[in-house]
Amino acid sequence: MARESDFLLGFAFTLETQGSLTGVFQEISGLGSENELVEQKIIQNGKEVIQKVPGRLKFTDVTLKAGITKNMEIWTWRKMVEEGKIATARKNATITALDRSGTPAAQWSFVNMWPSKVSGPQFQADANSFVMEEVTLTFENYKREL
Repeated sequence: MARESDFLLGFAFTLETQGSLTGVFQEISGLGSENELVEQKIIQNGKEVIQKVPGRLKFTDVTLKAGITKNMEIWTWRKMVEEGKIATARKNATITALDRSGTPAAQWSFVNMWPSKVSGPQFQADANSFVMEEVTLTFENYKREL
């Protein structure tokens, strides 16, 4: 059983591509994998039974959100995809969850990641909040390292 002290309180998430820092984010969502469901008819004790088995494996896209900075790495990376330079845009990457002291608390590595969507900010002049942008990243495989 996990103790309360075992739970991660994420402070920030870093994204590194090809070993170089690409961005620092406040929020991550969507990371996961799932199998399609395949139903097979089998005969068991003379009766037809539906057996559910895992089908094709697919990975769900990950979305990262952050306050806007002067860093243009994500936008430059996305531009490669927009210009059809997919082979160049596919990069191995790492997302690291940092705790409040800046120490890596969890880490995931990705194969052939690329930005499938970038969303700019929604401006509201009277808002007292950070202007946010988000990027959706697509990849072929991943695993948790830490």
